[in-house]
Amino acid sequence: MKGIKLYRTFKEGAHNYRRNGWLTFATISVLTLSLFVISLTALIAFSGRLAVKNLESKVSITLSFNPEVTEERILAIKDDLGKYDREIASVGYVSRDAALADFLSHGDPVLSDAVKEIGSNPLLASLVIKATDPTYYELIAQKVNESSFRIEISRINYTKNKAIIDRLNTLTAKAQQIGIIIGSMFMLIAILITFNTIRLTIYSHRQEFEIMRLVGASDLYIKMPFFFEGIFYGLTAAAATVSILGIVVWRLSDTFRPLTDSALGGQTLISFYLHSLWFILPGATLLGTGLGILSGLIAIRKYLKI
Repeated sequence: MKGIKLYRTFKEGAHNYRRNGWLTFATISVLTLSLFVISLTALIAFSGRLAVKNLESKVSITLSFNPEVTEERILAIKDDLGKYDREIASVGYVSRDAALADFLSHGDPVLSDAVKEIGSNPLLASLVIKATDPTYYELIAQKVNESSFRIEISRINYTKNKAIIDRLNTLTAKAQQIGIIIGSMFMLIAILITFNTIRLTIYSHRQEFEIMRLVGASDLYIKMPFFFEGIFYGLTAAAATVSILGIVVWRLSDTFRPLTDSALGGQTLISFYLHSLWFILPGATLLGTGLGILSGLIAIRKYLKI
């Protein structure tokens, strides 16, 4: 018996959803826009964190030594740094000859001609330090600057790398804040429009409610179709959001491929999106149905007097 009642309320909710016509279309459109902005914000935040993580994995501290510092002295400093195995994962030595060979390996004749014009190797020997955790780079750079061999170092490249990561973190945080603000505004508009749609449905059924009440229908039986109607709006909007977001990402995938290949660990935007569907699809579905149910609940409490 309960199953039959649930089916009837489900069917009535579907009927209300279909017959509202352009009002249904407007409601779904605003809900979809809201979910799109929020899903896009989540995707930007997720990709931003992944990009930062990939950049941090490639970050290192390079200590370039003065030309007069001997190889034996540099290797002795390397051995000293290797003792700090809690903070430092590895220390690699790059000789001047190895640095020059790597510099010329790109095959650019202009670079080769420039080195020949100079007549000597202009590059410096260096130590490349990898930390066990990205959070230790600040401490390692500080300790190097305070060390006794700091005067033997020509330059330390960590400051530039840190500025890039900090800027990426700042941009990602700002994008999240803007997305949350815009998404919240559209969510409020979506609730208001869905609420008014369900309110109009309640108004058009006002005489039926009196008859249903007279024949003994329960309060829940009368209210359930409007909850289902809100759920239908949310589910349709979620499906539309995932589809539209997928199309947008697919169209932009080739355009941003040179950037995403390095930032996203070799993934294209579309492959990253497909791998992210595990949280985008359930998130959009739960949020869409939640907004629909909330709108229905507000409309029922305010206008359905039984």
